Amino acid sequence: MSRKAKPTIFVAMSGGVDSSVAAALLKQAGFDVVGVFMKNWTQSPSAVRPRAHGREEVEGSQNFCTAEADFADVRAVCQRLGIPYYTFNFEKEYKKKVLDYFFAEYKAGRTPNPDVMCNKEIKFDLFLKKCLALGADFIATGHYAQRVTGNALGVMGEKSKKARSHNAQLTTHYTLLKGNDPIKDQTYFLHNLTQEQLAKTLFPVGKYSKKQARALARKFNLPTAEKKDSQGICFIGPIDVRTFLKTVIKTKTGKIVNQEGKVLGAHEGAWFYTIGQRRVEGLAGQPHPLYVIGTDIKKNLVIVGPDSATYGKGVILENLHLIGGVSSVEYRVSSGGQTKRPSSRNSQLITRNYLLTAKPRYGPDVYPGELMRKNNRWQFIFDKPERALTPGQSLVIYDQKTCLGGGVIDKVTK
Repeated sequence: MSRKAKPTIFVAMSGGVDSSVAAALLKQAGFDVVGVFMKNWTQSPSAVRPRAHGREEVEGSQNFCTAEADFADVRAVCQRLGIPYYTFNFEKEYKKKVLDYFFAEYKAGRTPNPDVMCNKEIKFDLFLKKCLALGADFIATGHYAQRVTGNALGVMGEKSKKARSHNAQLTTHYTLLKGNDPIKDQTYFLHNLTQEQLAKTLFPVGKYSKKQARALARKFNLPTAEKKDSQGICFIGPIDVRTFLKTVIKTKTGKIVNQEGKVLGAHEGAWFYTIGQRRVEGLAGQPHPLYVIGTDIKKNLVIVGPDSATYGKGVILENLHLIGGVSSVEYRVSSGGQTKRPSSRNSQLITRNYLLTAKPRYGPDVYPGELMRKNNRWQFIFDKPERALTPGQSLVIYDQKTCLGGGVIDKVTK
């Protein structure tokens, strides 16, 4: 009997330390590893500028694009590990699916998250499909996240009578867990993953802290061991967002008004502002701090007010995606931690006796609340009002360490 060949794993390598360590760990574990660099952005927008904490610091050039340097790092790491490497060019698709979306959302007065869209449309769609077509058994990334397997029927509790009567077979269910480093956890960007995608994806660094990943990079003597963490938009790097937006969206003078409609200043386009923003160009000489609390794109107005006015009780979501694949569920959890019964007989209760939490933006903080379906719309209601809930941003939902999925904030409920 011939021995089963070792699985082949294609690693998405950005030229950073995390994906380099992911490749090294898989190589050490005995897999056939192939490094892949995605060339998604090679232009040099004037918006890209040097920052003290990003990749631009090394190059020191305002018009420098990091793709060439990043690929050089990928090549050096692959040579160090003795693994082959490819380059995939998705520039056309990246522009259409990520950047066009980015500009369109801002123009509509919303604040998008291009990194979420990049993972959804590029990394775990085009990249994954191409790797599988080339013979990969799995792909791997340097994300700080964890994948665990379990019992698909177990997610819904006990088997139903109908399932038992048909002798339903259990199928593998994949769960996305937060990375063990709470600061670096990146499940926020991965909440659109499907069961099929998780079945083919590995996250080798998810169980490590960033400090441990650095230590592993030094242990493996990787050329990227001391490389600074990348900043800014996925595959583009650190940019001044407003300057970048101006390469596509035209400026148009408008009024800055308070909650009573009094004109306080002028701006160059309401689409350049986001909810909760403190620094408001065109607004000066005010006795108290003012924040962006809303915009009116049709009238080209920026509305400002006190920080207290940026808070909302909850959000109405669009395009909610549940990683477990449950199409019709309703979460009901009280602030005291006691599970409520679902309000609809057709709803399935799949939570347990503790709170759901959500992230309305990327970061380590989560906020408790409940997810429900009302008037055919999914809503997440927080236990107490939260600051700067912003249409266009993703809201990602958690059951302790488990990432359940998420959706895009459509409206904020006051």
